[in-house]
Amino acid sequence: MQSNYLKYDFEANDDLDEHQTEQLWIDITEIIMHFTRCFLLAMLALGSLTVSSSGPLHAQCKVEWYFGLSCRHVCEALVTQIKKWRTMEGCNLGGEKCLYKLQSASVHFIAAKHMAPWKKHVEDINFRLTPYQFFTHCHVSAMSVSETWFAVTDHGTNYCNLYNLIEGSGLTEAPGYKEITSEFLCTQRSSANCTVY
Repeated sequence: MQSNYLKYDFEANDDLDEHQTEQLWIDITEIIMHFTRCFLLAMLALGSLTVSSSGPLHAQCKVEWYFGLSCRHVCEALVTQIKKWRTMEGCNLGGEKCLYKLQSASVHFIAAKHMAPWKKHVEDINFRLTPYQFFTHCHVSAMSVSETWFAVTDHGTNYCNLYNLIEGSGLTEAPGYKEITSEFLCTQRSSANCTVY
């Protein structure tokens, strides 16, 4: 099919009749729409590549930890730390090691909330604890998710919500300590500064 786009010789046809002028505008509009569609498709393709390689679509973090301790010991350490940082006191010198609120706790599951002291954003936190090696070791699958529906980036806040509790409770020094996460599972993990967030 041969396109009749730009079939007009503008210099030779200074005297276009009304029908030709109307057809010219229709052709120009079709060309603009064609290029606009191509541009939008290119931007959509580029955007999906960027999003798929940069991490979650909502501010959140998922981390797997392994400890050479029983899940009961890990649970007690985390619950104690959450309770210790329930007031504003932990943030008096900066950072966000404060305003944690325990929602529920058992040897297999801990639910809590964290409120950013200055912006008052809230994140939902949970730790799922699974024993292994005859109950002598513990695998912790942790998740922190921003409640703010439009939060896409978080400067690593969700990672720090989890890591600060693990570090504060002394579990980073536990035998067999191992952390597994990635930028894909954890919003802005590589730029997280847990002394600030």
